[in-house]
Amino acid sequence: MYGFTIEQASKSLNVSTATIRNWIKTGYLEQLSKGIITQKSFDEFILNIAGKEKLNARANKSLKNVHHLKKTTDEIKALTQNFSDENIGIEYENSLSNSYRNKEGIYYTPSWVIKDMFKNIKFDSHYTFLDPCCGSGNFIVEAIKAGVLPENVYGFDIDENAVFITKERIKQTFGFETPNIKVGNFLEEVPKLSKENVFFDLIFTNPPWGKKIDKEDKEKLASTYHTGNSLDTTALFMGASMSLLKKNGLLGFLVQQAFFNITTFEDIRSKMIVKKIVRFVDYGKAFKSLMTKAQAIIIKNIGANADDMIECCVENKSFERKLASFKKNPKFIFNFWTNENETQVIEKLYATKYTTLKDKATWALGIITGNNNNFCSNTQKDGYVPIYKGTDITKNGLKKTTTFISNDFSNFQQVAPLKMYQAKEKLIYKFISSNLCFFCDTEQNFILNSANLLIPVDIGITNQQLTDLLNSEIMNWLFNKLFSTYKVLRGNLELLPIHIDYFSYHHQFSETTYLDYLQITKNNNGTFTKNCTNGL
Repeated sequence: MYGFTIEQASKSLNVSTATIRNWIKTGYLEQLSKGIITQKSFDEFILNIAGKEKLNARANKSLKNVHHLKKTTDEIKALTQNFSDENIGIEYENSLSNSYRNKEGIYYTPSWVIKDMFKNIKFDSHYTFLDPCCGSGNFIVEAIKAGVLPENVYGFDIDENAVFITKERIKQTFGFETPNIKVGNFLEEVPKLSKENVFFDLIFTNPPWGKKIDKEDKEKLASTYHTGNSLDTTALFMGASMSLLKKNGLLGFLVQQAFFNITTFEDIRSKMIVKKIVRFVDYGKAFKSLMTKAQAIIIKNIGANADDMIECCVENKSFERKLASFKKNPKFIFNFWTNENETQVIEKLYATKYTTLKDKATWALGIITGNNNNFCSNTQKDGYVPIYKGTDITKNGLKKTTTFISNDFSNFQQVAPLKMYQAKEKLIYKFISSNLCFFCDTEQNFILNSANLLIPVDIGITNQQLTDLLNSEIMNWLFNKLFSTYKVLRGNLELLPIHIDYFSYHHQFSETTYLDYLQITKNNNGTFTKNCTNGL
């Protein structure tokens, strides 16, 4: 009798080993020996129990991971016949579990986004077109409709069902068998294509966002495709695609917002900024199941000039910005949602002498209990201490806490060294927020993980002065214009300019004197303008 381990079963079903053990206890699964499940009981569980009996919600969702690759050819073929061309991909995507989609980074691109990404692009019939992760074929179908010959399209995907759907759509719509659309991992196919001198005029795709790959494999791929420390699959697919793009060819990637402003993507941005960037586009929250925005970058494979103008499309508005304005940003941040006038204010903030928090502070997360419902109380008890959440922090002080926690921290999931929380002075701040909200804590208060802390080291000003700077209107404005995020990340805070010399003239902070010092004016509508002095 064959069997496999509890760990193998949990990985296969994408549930915890504790869940597998519970199913053994309840008789759903049979043990061959200690820690080993019989193959027969596992197969019967998949066939007769999964999805039919009420397991826990996560388990039932995870079972789609097992079933979705076992759809028969007839089932997939029926899908292509029963739904219109526009809805086939949507229907198939809906058949996948959320856990599988998250693991593989699968979110199929709406046709309206693709059509906009193709806007103003000439599709000659002799052009070769590649979608490195084609899914159910939306990019490829639109490319053929735009003028690329079916025999000149290429596509790869690891999901054989998705590839079958793509090929069947092309066959039904255009009457052409497509031998160049194949099941395969594009990141592994690139060397073969390069060796065969297969290069492309157009490469457009929505790469898997944050696909789970072993770190060692990511590092090897990053070395192969020259993406440096940018190890996310978005960066890897972009680097790999650039290696197959013809001179003057166009690359179009629909990516997560983080690509444009997070330090993780700095190295791949540095590769893109030396090319001619044609267009940036913000499509908002194009995927209902994701909080992050979907944004696009279109690049022409020729060298860039500092005076190149880039079209920036945000909220149905379009304007142009010079490439040079992005090069001046820290970490080559592509903050294309910021217009030319706002860019001048940002340049002014960084043209004024400043320091940063980089290497000038120690940082810690708030306490992670692992289960706030179990470990936190809304009433004071013996042995419990007050603890503050992010929502308790205001720029004017701390709200009266309504949360208490056991003073025995040994059972909590993650706790920073106690000396961090009990420092004589520390800055605590909201973590989940689109705005900066800091408080200088001198009472050794504890914080939950919706708040973080930092302890400045030799920054050159007092902790209260630093708090006032970070809470200022202009610094909040800069934070939004650079990062446009709902999380206050340490890496972003370390990029903000800290103008300590201001306090040589003004011991007490005020927004008015700070703006005067910076030579920036606040307008009646809440925007800011750089004063026209000293040629800056």
